[in-house]
Amino acid sequence: MAAETVLASFQTAAAVPKIQEKSDEPCGAGRPAKAATGDIMQSGSATGRLRNSEAANGLLMVSPTAIYAMLLMAAPILASVVYSFMVDSKVGLSAGLTFDNYIKVWTGQIDQALMIRSLTVSALVTLATVVLAYPVAYFVSFHVRPERKSLWLFLITIPFWTSYLIRVFLWKVILGYNGVINSGLMSLGVIDEPLTVINYSLGSMVMTLAHAYAAFAILPIFVSLEKIDRSFLEAGQDLGESKFMTFIRVTLPLSMPGVIAAVLIVFIPTIGDYVTPELIGGGKLPMIANRIEAIMLKQNDKALGSAIAMTAMLIVALVSIMFLLLNRRFLKGQSK
Repeated sequence: MAAETVLASFQTAAAVPKIQEKSDEPCGAGRPAKAATGDIMQSGSATGRLRNSEAANGLLMVSPTAIYAMLLMAAPILASVVYSFMVDSKVGLSAGLTFDNYIKVWTGQIDQALMIRSLTVSALVTLATVVLAYPVAYFVSFHVRPERKSLWLFLITIPFWTSYLIRVFLWKVILGYNGVINSGLMSLGVIDEPLTVINYSLGSMVMTLAHAYAAFAILPIFVSLEKIDRSFLEAGQDLGESKFMTFIRVTLPLSMPGVIAAVLIVFIPTIGDYVTPELIGGGKLPMIANRIEAIMLKQNDKALGSAIAMTAMLIVALVSIMFLLLNRRFLKGQSK
């Protein structure tokens, strides 16, 4: 009986591989059943991971707003592109493809002068804003206690509680011919007559725009400074570097992404500003946005105005790409 039991157990063990071989036979289109089942489970698990991923959930949350914003941006831009290649006459816009509008813009002395002025004002505003914003961001990041930083950021954003138009009007009152500065200097006997250099001048426009976009420059620089590992600064000083050289060699290069972001945030909107040249400049120092308004609304030439707008947008895009490439270069340098 013991011999028969052992023999039966051997027969059972020998039958298991045969059953497995039968289960591995081709199924359907010649693929093993296990492989097909594994692929289905793998694809299902991949789909589940994609659905549960943080990136997919974030994309799902922002997609309605992103689509809405893209439609609002794409519609006027597309209309301007179409208008820029048409001819605007007294009868209306005529269909057809023409480059005459762009030729007028690129060869017109008025458009060239206004574009150069707009780039100059925007560059000066960007330079002044970033130079003034960096010390403020540095002070808040390195010299303010962590529990007080939110209060300082709150105070920085207070000017945005009022409308941009109201702030420009306030600067007009301050810098006007009979404004606060001239009245104060005349009452102190410093000057005998009001200063005209601060009234309807390029400097007054730069001052107003720099104040208007100051917070936009402070915040990205502050965020970039907050990401710097403080141990890098301690290591530089332990190696014998002074605080100034540590700032030049460590802090400033590591904060350049925030500086470049601040430059883009300030440069792009100021080049197309309309209100400040009209109010602070008194209409005597128009920029490219004022030229577009005059062409499209006063002269009723939508085609030429669209061509000017597309040209300005192209120049801004080229400058932005240049700064983005510069930012990538800094990031590559830091990774090395």
